[in-house]
Amino acid sequence: QVLLVESGGGLVEAGGSLNLSCTVSGRSLSDFRMGWYRQAPEQGRDWVAGISQDGSSTYYTDSVQGRFTISRDDAKNRVDLRMNNLRPEDTAIYYCTAGGVRDYWGQGTQVTVSS
Repeated sequence: QVLLVESGGGLVEAGGSLNLSCTVSGRSLSDFRMGWYRQAPEQGRDWVAGISQDGSSTYYTDSVQGRFTISRDDAKNRVDLRMNNLRPEDTAIYYCTAGGVRDYWGQGTQVTVSS
């Protein structure tokens, strides 16, 4: 059974930083391309960032480009999302996802950015 557990969310002031982590168990992280999504209150789930299976390529939605950095450590079975210069509109539940033959999702971690 593949399990994804996110951590690192919390409350931060605008302009601050947070580092989200997603730890994968049950399979090797190297089996998956990884990504982060977020869901703001009363909105749909939106893709935020992705990293290729070998870690050579990263992708970001326009609104976080230059502020967020996705990285992976296959030895630790972990993927991180470093979020800098946070804005109130970044407030959401952030979900980690592992993509392969099928997709797996974590339970989410809340990020709240106060103005």
